[in-house]
Amino acid sequence: MTATANCDLLQGLSEHEAWLRTALHSRLGSLDEVDEVMQEVALAAANQVARQQPVERIGPWLYRVALRQVMLFRRKAGRRRKLMQSVREKTSPGEQPSPLHFLLSDERQQSVRMVMGKLGELERQMLMLKYVEGMSYGEIAERIGVSASAVQSRLHRARAQLRQGLVVEEASGSDETSSE
Repeated sequence: MTATANCDLLQGLSEHEAWLRTALHSRLGSLDEVDEVMQEVALAAANQVARQQPVERIGPWLYRVALRQVMLFRRKAGRRRKLMQSVREKTSPGEQPSPLHFLLSDERQQSVRMVMGKLGELERQMLMLKYVEGMSYGEIAERIGVSASAVQSRLHRARAQLRQGLVVEEASGSDETSSE
């Protein structure tokens, strides 16, 4: 792709932004959600420029990318809703967590952070992408440049390392409390 074609794609994004936002707003309903999806569309356009793959018709290409990003956004939002619903179901409406619950929860978070810090950079990133960002194996694979099956096996090993580290951390924590 030539430098002018690169400029055409980025310029095309700014030229088509208004109607893309309108199309996204009709599907999403919230300006904040439209902004999030437009950021992903802009990233896709930048990636396309970086890959130096030509785009013959910029408008339809941007529209397809925007629709794909809407679907991905809705999928991620659905996962968040399901997670929030499961949390709500586990605690009854009148139930207030006890102070002990808060302390144990805080201790657990500290243990997880410490063990995560001991993992390798790639394992830590993959766990964060999977469980914090809610990405699928395919999405993670696309981000880090490996196959989905490689992501699956690496995540399996990372979870095993995390579990083992937490077991060791809990054992060392209980040894400290028993010696006091």
